[in-house]
Amino acid sequence: MPGMQIPFDHPSLSRIVDDLATHGWSQQTLFLPESLTRALAAECRKRAAEGELAPAGVGRGPAQEVREGIRGDHIQWLEPGEADACDRYLELMDSLREAMNRGLFLGLEDFECHFALYPPGAFYRKHLDRFRDDDRRTVSAVIYLNEDWLPEHGGQLRMSLKGDVERDVQPTGGCLVVFLSGEVPHEVLPAHRERLSLTGWFRRRGNEPF
Repeated sequence: MPGMQIPFDHPSLSRIVDDLATHGWSQQTLFLPESLTRALAAECRKRAAEGELAPAGVGRGPAQEVREGIRGDHIQWLEPGEADACDRYLELMDSLREAMNRGLFLGLEDFECHFALYPPGAFYRKHLDRFRDDDRRTVSAVIYLNEDWLPEHGGQLRMSLKGDVERDVQPTGGCLVVFLSGEVPHEVLPAHRERLSLTGWFRRRGNEPF
């Protein structure tokens, strides 16, 4: 498959930059080609079948623990060179990183990302993506990998926006949601069927000593 690096001024990336500047979040309903969405979903299910996805923890470092009453997803972090579809997605996210740096001067240095599989009934309580003791996570990005998702399947991303406004996003395949990690509280509502996504964070240089 060809690479996914695209120009930083591509219209789809420019829309995201403009949305972040104006609203602090952006939703692009058909961001990925269908073929790449399916390939990523297949890779996620393959890893799950091979037992590579583990219950996600809450917190950071030594204090991290699995708490199913807060979140019930199973995850595995992506590393370059593991799968062609994953590498294509990481290339695309690097294009977005460059676009946000040029348009918003965020100083984003890297992107970390993991598969997230929510079994039926799983959810994630309301939270912020930025840790209290680590301010590197600056912009969150979630791409959904679910075919034929219907509202009655649940699993919506619910963002709490300014002015006490709640915005629900259906986790339909190819849809990308991007938001400011330290400013948008959000939750995942209970899913009634298996729910797949890639969840990641663009990070700037941290305030921790080297």
